[in-house]
Amino acid sequence: MRILALLAALAAATPALAATPVTLKADVFDADGIVTLGEIFDGAGAVGSTPVAARRGASVMLSAAAVRSAAYRAGLDWANAEGLRQIVVSGGAPTGSPANVAARGNVDVLTWTRPISAGEIVQPEDLVWGKAAMAPADAPNDPDAVIGLAARRPLRAGAAVAARDVSAPMVIKANEIVTLTYDNQGVSLALQAKALSGGAVGETINVQNVTSKKTVQAVVTGPGQAAVGPAAEQLKLVRSSRYASR
Repeated sequence: MRILALLAALAAATPALAATPVTLKADVFDADGIVTLGEIFDGAGAVGSTPVAARRGASVMLSAAAVRSAAYRAGLDWANAEGLRQIVVSGGAPTGSPANVAARGNVDVLTWTRPISAGEIVQPEDLVWGKAAMAPADAPNDPDAVIGLAARRPLRAGAAVAARDVSAPMVIKANEIVTLTYDNQGVSLALQAKALSGGAVGETINVQNVTSKKTVQAVVTGPGQAAVGPAAEQLKLVRSSRYASR
């Protein structure tokens, strides 16, 4: 009992080692490919040169929980009152140019919930809102802007969503035989044509009449389907209006 009392007295008499409070920088940039605590936090002091992660591309997305743990091990205390899940670190130095940075500070961004292969169609469950220090310049504000579109390239789980990541899914492939239709004031015609390039619904492609070998421009209307004439022009207008509103 005397030993326990002595230990308690010593603990009460010894001041606790308090961590140094720090705040996340509004703009997190790294210049040399090695992300340090000093590049992430204001007030990092002597431990600012402590490495946290490596940046191999134009930017790197770090787990906020992992960064907080690294800071704690170095004697820093980041409260993360905003509840951030990711921290985006960009290469270079802050420029302040709106053309280079769309949103400053910690912002809500759509992120991918899983790895997505090139050409795969985006589903509602593939998207989740998260927090990041910076949003892509073309970050969508609505999940509906990307749901149903196809990935242009492999996408990484946890990465912020950008409009340039996706495009309308291809429904006609190059060299595919398609049905070419013409409809106008009760006159309907259909013939077989060869697609000279691939395309998504609403896109204009070149097709070649398999009989006459004449090449014309047609608008993709669906899988294996394309159209010419007034109906095709109307579809192009609808598609242009839809993308302009995004």
